[in-house]
Amino acid sequence: MGMVDKAKNAAEDALGKAKEKVGELTGDEKLEAEGNKDQAKASAKDTVEDVKDVFRK
Repeated sequence: MGMVDKAKNAAEDALGKAKEKVGELTGDEKLEAEGNKDQAKASAKDTVEDVKDVFRK
């Protein structure tokens, strides 16, 4: 299950980066902030997955 969660986190991070870039290019600060939030959320989830992996071994 860890690999699936990591893939979802990577997808969420990529989507966040895309939102951030589109917001940057269009001057939409709200979209840019939402992209940053999505990236931070994915990073936090990825950290949790890494901790879980340590305890599974």
